Amino acid sequence: MDALTRSVADLMRQVAAQVIMPRYRNLAAHEVEEKSVGEQVTIADKESELRLNEGLAKILPEAGLVGEEACAADPALIHKLGSGLNWLIDPIDGTSNFAAGKSPFGVMVALVDGGETQAGWMLDPVTGRLCHAARGKGATIDGARVHARESGAPLPIAGISLLFVDPAQRQELIERAQGRLEMVDIPRCAAEQYPRIVLGQNDCALFERTLAWDHAPGVLFVNEAGGRVARPDGSAYRPDQHLKGMLAAASPALWDKAAAILYG
Repeated sequence: MDALTRSVADLMRQVAAQVIMPRYRNLAAHEVEEKSVGEQVTIADKESELRLNEGLAKILPEAGLVGEEACAADPALIHKLGSGLNWLIDPIDGTSNFAAGKSPFGVMVALVDGGETQAGWMLDPVTGRLCHAARGKGATIDGARVHARESGAPLPIAGISLLFVDPAQRQELIERAQGRLEMVDIPRCAAEQYPRIVLGQNDCALFERTLAWDHAPGVLFVNEAGGRVARPDGSAYRPDQHLKGMLAAASPALWDKAAAILYG
């Protein structure tokens, strides 16, 4: 583990231990707000982002800071990802789970250079599991190299997120998957969904909304582990492109199979 990787991991663990976990199942009513329809934010999200900002600025002072909550206040900030070096921060991924007092939820950080993810970290504060990937250097869980594997189930196990899919398209996806994919409940937490692909728990996952802070670390993690994550047309995901739709799979062959089923 190099110095940068270790420093970011240590910072994330500190923030999780000092800011997030003390408020897990311990939030007062006024500490949970609705920032948009169906989207919650808690005092822990806000404080976590502030602490991560402070720490990451010290680790790599030349990099900018693009956080989920900062972008909620100033949407124009997201455009910084297209140029230069920037930290991309999701202070709590799976806030709805966290606010409800249940897991999974995670902390996600990515280092983006000129619109391409160079490194990513995903921490599960409850279990302590840390997933990391660096471009061209592979993927690790808790420091051990990992390679994506298929579940081996009779039908590919699919975590298909239908939350943001148009109702007509939603029904079409369900019909396409019927009898060809085993659809399972999604964790509503990308920091959990992407590791499931690598660990052989799910074979594929479909996402409609692909906000940068939700997906940059996980896409790199799966791809570096030997799986494949791409847009419906097969093009590569870039966090500086604000598009819809993405498919993740435990292998390139499974990606092709799932894409044929879901996209025809």
